[in-house]
Amino acid sequence: MGFGNMQKMLKQVQKMQAEMARVQEELGNKTVEASAGGGAVQVVANCHQELLQVKIDQTALDPEDPELLEDLVLAAVNEVLKKARETATQEMEKITGGLKIPGLF
Repeated sequence: MGFGNMQKMLKQVQKMQAEMARVQEELGNKTVEASAGGGAVQVVANCHQELLQVKIDQTALDPEDPELLEDLVLAAVNEVLKKARETATQEMEKITGGLKIPGLF
């Protein structure tokens, strides 16, 4: 491989790194939502997998059955985090062409 080809490849890698950094920043502003219990628990997270909001409808508050609310919150949180990971993966694959780069997401 010639020096010119090596320089060209390095420039392409630098461009990809810059694009990945830009997308990572944008993912912090992109939100996903999930709910459980027919909407009794609603959760919003960004694509950095940070929870931003949890809403609990009054109908989910049953002092006789606190485990139900716990299960609904757990289900909604797990679903929103799954959506956040999937969205982040899809956005990064647009840049990497499907190449899996460890530590990105």
